[in-house]
Amino acid sequence: ETHLWYIIANEVKRTSLLNQYLELLSPCEKENVFRICGNQPQKRALLACALVRTTIARYQTNFQVDPRSLKFKKNIYGKSEVEWQDVDDSHLPTLHFNISLTSSLIACGVTLNSPISILYIHGPHIGIDVEEKQWKLKNNVLAFARGYFTPYEVELLAAIPDPEFQRQEFLKLWLWTLNVS
Repeated sequence: ETHLWYIIANEVKRTSLLNQYLELLSPCEKENVFRICGNQPQKRALLACALVRTTIARYQTNFQVDPRSLKFKKNIYGKSEVEWQDVDDSHLPTLHFNISLTSSLIACGVTLNSPISILYIHGPHIGIDVEEKQWKLKNNVLAFARGYFTPYEVELLAAIPDPEFQRQEFLKLWLWTLNVS
């Protein structure tokens, strides 16, 4: 079972709410957030950490978990996971999560009770990827595509005269490439 939780960053405006979210973070997470340059990137990092903590806490149905009490560690594959402390983990659901963010959307995917037999190259996990809707390329779309796409795909893009439609088709191909790799 997979669940998707998200926040639209621009809709979170109240300073009091952001301060409440800040209180959920560990000292290390706070330090990482404040190290980021710029108010909007800091806000997104804060919202991402708060989303993970509040989401994971929701899944603990047998007992109350304060999101502030959650501790995280890197597993052998380098992915973040919850480090359960002072809890009998036989009552905990098998839970994996991942987070992805853009300038406007922060998404957290959670798998619940996924069988351990589902192993990928990097172990049991969930992947989630969100992309900017108005993705801007610094270079020409075709120049960028030549570095990543097949000659046939570049030829298809080159045959599109409208630059906006060409960009949309580029994004479709790019997202398809990410999903199958």
